[in-house]
Amino acid sequence: MRQESTFKRLWGFANLAEAGSFSKAAQRMGISQPALSYHISKLEEQLSAKLFERSATGVIITPEGRTALALAREVLDALASLESLSTRTETGMLDEIRLGASPTLGPYILPKVLQKLHELFPALRVNLQDAAPSVLLEGLLSGRHDIVFAQLPLRSDKIEVERLFREPLKLVLPESHPLAERTEIVDNDLKGQQVLSLSNAFTLHAQLSSLCDEVGAALRADYEGTSLDALRNMTAIEMGVTFLPALYVHSEIASSESNVVVRPFRNDRFTRSIGLARRKSSGRNAVLSQLSEIIRNVVRADYAGIVTLEGQ
Repeated sequence: MRQESTFKRLWGFANLAEAGSFSKAAQRMGISQPALSYHISKLEEQLSAKLFERSATGVIITPEGRTALALAREVLDALASLESLSTRTETGMLDEIRLGASPTLGPYILPKVLQKLHELFPALRVNLQDAAPSVLLEGLLSGRHDIVFAQLPLRSDKIEVERLFREPLKLVLPESHPLAERTEIVDNDLKGQQVLSLSNAFTLHAQLSSLCDEVGAALRADYEGTSLDALRNMTAIEMGVTFLPALYVHSEIASSESNVVVRPFRNDRFTRSIGLARRKSSGRNAVLSQLSEIIRNVVRADYAGIVTLEGQ
């Protein structure tokens, strides 16, 4: 039996039980009395039970009908909930999204992004978890995250990636370092330098390792920072030099007293790419699709000149 026919029969059954007459129920449903009578007859045949006693003044529900009515209402309520969920999904009205973000990125831009997201979807709960990009990718593939916000590349044939912006990596030096007197640092200046980095769970580690090989610097293997703050502090006590993302510098160094010096490198053309990733199989819900545009709008409004939008 077609599900659509079953729904019409249950809908007619519930309306007839409430209205108490075929004429009132048919008028309420916007169908003819013969059509309603047909639906009730077929439902009684399907259930092998008499649901109503017919009389000249209307109908009286039978004991079997009362039992069936309670179950029918549960089914109709469940179908209504499913239809509501479908509408909410199409319009973006989800209850929750699970967002994974890199700790080298999220704290310095996400507060403003989440504020804008809340303005658009006030009932939405955002479950936010910080982790290194390699851990975020694993979580995305396993379903722990609906979407992740991190440095690219994130490599898997099961995900869809959207590039959002490029962020300069600033050279950070101890105040006493000879290069601190320069206003611009070039490749040859880094030859022989000890460079501090995060662990290889972070995409930034591979990027700095490649740079060191290119310019003749040495990536320190005896120390791997656990955070950007740790890299800044280790640089301050002259353990080496490091590269920190421009959003971090803008948030944590430029506006505060610091015992490190920040310099552009390669005229700020040494950058990392930032984007969003989702599973290809998850579809494109309105909230998740709009998140990228919210991030772009925040960048335009608050970080123009610090990072550069891409992928448009």
